[in-house]
Amino acid sequence: MKIAVAGTGYVGLVAGVCFAEKGYDVTCMDTDEKKVELMRQGISPIYEEGLEELMQKNNASGNLHFTTDHVEAYREADAIFIGVGTPEMPDGSADLSYIATVSRQIAETVEKDCLVVVKSTVPVGTNDKVEQFIRDFLVHDVKVEVASNPEFLAQGTAVHDTLHAARIIIGTESKEAEALLQKIYEPFGLPVVSVKRRSAEMIKYACNDFLALKISYMNDIANLCELVGADIMDVAKGMSYDERIGARFLNAGIGFGGSCFPKDTKALKFLAREHGYKLRTVEACVDVNSAQKTRLFEKARERMISFRELKVAVLGLTFKSGTDDLREAPSIDNIRLLLEAGADIYAYDPKGEERARMLFPEGKGKKGSMNYVTSPAQALKGANICFVFTEWQQIREITPEEFRKEMHTPLVYDGRNLYCPAEMKAAGVEYYSIGR
Repeated sequence: MKIAVAGTGYVGLVAGVCFAEKGYDVTCMDTDEKKVELMRQGISPIYEEGLEELMQKNNASGNLHFTTDHVEAYREADAIFIGVGTPEMPDGSADLSYIATVSRQIAETVEKDCLVVVKSTVPVGTNDKVEQFIRDFLVHDVKVEVASNPEFLAQGTAVHDTLHAARIIIGTESKEAEALLQKIYEPFGLPVVSVKRRSAEMIKYACNDFLALKISYMNDIANLCELVGADIMDVAKGMSYDERIGARFLNAGIGFGGSCFPKDTKALKFLAREHGYKLRTVEACVDVNSAQKTRLFEKARERMISFRELKVAVLGLTFKSGTDDLREAPSIDNIRLLLEAGADIYAYDPKGEERARMLFPEGKGKKGSMNYVTSPAQALKGANICFVFTEWQQIREITPEEFRKEMHTPLVYDGRNLYCPAEMKAAGVEYYSIGR
């Protein structure tokens, strides 16, 4: 069976590589020639544990191909998976222009019956429009059906999440489409939940927004804990034993980021309003997360007279560990505020520096300066203040004594609650975290 994948971002590339790993003949299509050439050499354009190794293995076996030619990719495919981006528009709605471009290319290219599978996160009803759009522009006398197959991978564990998913969601409108998609996923040996297309589209949003709600709820409780003298770590531990709540997504911090939760909460909020309904819980989640991202900066601003010409250590740039993705990362909002306030930032991240440089070039700006270092110790050396934004192991391993020894003023604002307050205090570190 020949499978084509449109788009080689986190969704498309991981899906394509994993399909190849299961023995399919997979062609991944992307418009970026430099990116495609790198992938042909077995070099992944994104950092995901185990991804590059699987790319190289399946490149060598002949199962995995990369091209910029959509005709080559789609013409003889049995199934075409769409994994292009659906970025957030200014009003919170999803930009479907990339979906539309791929759909038209498919319509004008395919020369045999095929199944088009939308893996991108799209508003409910989009698959109906994609199917109609393809039929409107279809050139050859072939049958094309459209199915929904939302992804549920987490960045940092994307390969594992795809090969060992808790379930596969498929949304179809015919027995033939359902049977083909079931067959494609048969080698994975995973539970398959088969529903109608619109239900599949809604499942994706409902899951992501539920988890986002859980995070914002814990952050809200953490903020209250600070005011009443409770410890959010103790509260989360007590909650985790309740099977109705579960132990995951109970860690308080400086808010969620990444390519999914921020975009999907706003998209569902927009979708509801389009239909005359107000999702109060989701809207509150969006508001809480927005305020949470800069909570530590606001605390620090109350403590400091000015940030001007202070050396500020920033530990962690990506929105979470295990990925090089900075989309909606809390570090971005805080770095902008610090630079505007005249701070001289020394930033460390084991995987995110290259992408960070695109947003914040190194050097002196109009007010503050941006500098990148290769170790936490370099960032901390002589620093007046330190912000912790990502839970990388290299950052977890810093001892209280190291903060005290390396920093000019051992003043630490920890957005991930990585360190023990009592140990930091005993070492002579002035330490602030979330909800403790």
